[in-house]
Amino acid sequence: MNPQGTLSQQVEAYHNWKKELIRQIGRYRLWLQDNDLFSDDISTRIRNGLELLIEDELTIAFVGEYSRGKTELINALFFSEYGQRMLPSQAGRTTMCPTELFFDRNANQNYLLLLPIETRTGELSLQQLRKQPERWVKHELDERDPEIMREVLAEVARVKSVPPQEARDLGFDEDMLEHDRNNPGNVLVPAWRNAQISIRHPLFERGLRILDTPGLNALGSEPELTISMLPRAHAVIFVLSADTGVTASDMTIWKEHIDTEHADHRAGRFAALNKIDVLWDDLQGEKHTREAIERVRSYTADHLGIRQHDVIPLSAKQGLIARIRRDADLFERANIGQLEQLIIKRILMHKEQLITQSLINDLLGMLQNSQAAMQIRLEALEEELQACSGATMDKTALSRLAERAQKDYDFYYKKLISLRSSRRLVDSQGKTLKGLVSEQRFEEHAEKIRASMSKSWTTAGMNRAMDHFFELLEADLTNLMSEGHLAEKMVGAIYRRYNEDTRARHLEPIPLRFGRHVIAIRELRKKARRFRISPKNLLTEQSLLVRRFFNVMVGEARTLHNRVRKDVERWPHEALLPIMQYSMEQKQLLEHQIRRLRDMVRSDRDGRAEREKLEATIADLRRQLELADTMQRQIRKPAPTLIQQKVVNISGVV
Repeated sequence: MNPQGTLSQQVEAYHNWKKELIRQIGRYRLWLQDNDLFSDDISTRIRNGLELLIEDELTIAFVGEYSRGKTELINALFFSEYGQRMLPSQAGRTTMCPTELFFDRNANQNYLLLLPIETRTGELSLQQLRKQPERWVKHELDERDPEIMREVLAEVARVKSVPPQEARDLGFDEDMLEHDRNNPGNVLVPAWRNAQISIRHPLFERGLRILDTPGLNALGSEPELTISMLPRAHAVIFVLSADTGVTASDMTIWKEHIDTEHADHRAGRFAALNKIDVLWDDLQGEKHTREAIERVRSYTADHLGIRQHDVIPLSAKQGLIARIRRDADLFERANIGQLEQLIIKRILMHKEQLITQSLINDLLGMLQNSQAAMQIRLEALEEELQACSGATMDKTALSRLAERAQKDYDFYYKKLISLRSSRRLVDSQGKTLKGLVSEQRFEEHAEKIRASMSKSWTTAGMNRAMDHFFELLEADLTNLMSEGHLAEKMVGAIYRRYNEDTRARHLEPIPLRFGRHVIAIRELRKKARRFRISPKNLLTEQSLLVRRFFNVMVGEARTLHNRVRKDVERWPHEALLPIMQYSMEQKQLLEHQIRRLRDMVRSDRDGRAEREKLEATIADLRRQLELADTMQRQIRKPAPTLIQQKVVNISGVV
């Protein structure tokens, strides 16, 4: 019985698929070099593709109110091989701060990093604090001693006793905190603001990242969690409890933080209906139990407004016990496998589609360019072979071929000069685009709004200033879209003219892809409206509100703005790459052809010797084209989840 189940197998298959793509990209690079078709521009495009694959991560957020079993579910999914609960998941409130689980491939070590809760009163956001390791408390994790490792990880759940005013200063809602029985008048708050656990695990080593969030109070008191961390998760698994049903606080989390109009969980939002073992009724039989579970499942789907098959009834506790005891029957009944299948089919499939759209199509386009250039080279060699078919070489025919090759060479040489001139035009247009989203421009907007907020005496004035920040950003983005459209029209005209002058009908311009970032910033503005009308913020002291707005909203806007700027800065260089690549390849191939033809015309060798030489060159070229075809087939191979779609569901297998 495999303790990691089908999720581990499929993530491994996903990793191997990416590894094979990396291998094929490496083969393509060598193939280009072997055929004298390599250039700095192509090198840049290949490097960008490799970075996308190597740095790729898959983030799943587990969200829910306290005591719903989120951490127990994570234990069951990822840590059963240790034979015990590695993350604190006893009864009551355990995970007290947002916890991220991953493997730090750069450091290549296990560790626990904890950020003290007191950092909330400072000026820095979580994102900024990540860059200051001295502010974090670090513990080493020794995977050879699971018992010690479990004791160290228990630190995540530590709380501290503070006066109510201090709790309020830290951003907590006093009414939602537990009172300290040992210190009457005090309340208990998490000792830590954020925990990061790097742990060597097959799935985490493959790029899986887990975000474990505490309950409603923590979600509400850490805006950065809901504004940036949660929305960036590829999928959210909302954990509910079958013994409580959908409570009011569950619905608050769902409506305010998950099922919102600005949610960006591209691979989906799902509900895990945990603790179904409370519904197991050995007296009334399995049929009665199934009906009871389906009723709760249907009720849950109706309340959340999602499809019933997106609600997975399961028992994290029994699933963990089953995996530790290697009890296949209990594991099937606990239904953890169905959640694994959902992650495989929906979340991994989404990641595969992103890679296909953003990398594979681009790579295939480059390969198609190279094959087209090599095919033209093959046709020219076959014409040369025809001129050498007699006992002696037809030097007149070879001279004609050399003259034609020279004309073609001159044509592509002039095309490259023309394209370099066109690239300067695109670069000039790119400078205009970059100016609209420059870092300096963003910071000027931010400082203007900071001054307006600091001078404002009323809540209405503060709100106007906050909204004006997004007005300024959206105005820049509107101008960017307008200028970007003009730039794309100019590039489109260059491609049309090029395709009319050459045989390269397949070449298409690389689009300026910043639309998704524009949408993201508009969605952030909607979140900012909710931030402004939050009762907690309305009652917050002015300087604290300014700091909170800049830490959370302006910080997230800066991240999105950086992405826009990165795309805008890269596009002018990439826009003409397909036709630059094609022209460069043609020019380089024609150089070889002209040199060879002129050598043949000047040579006194007989036709047979030249035929043998040409036949060997043609045979080698055909082998190179066969290699390119093989690479293309390998790159086109379907992703693992597409292969698995027709496989019978094996969710009961462990």
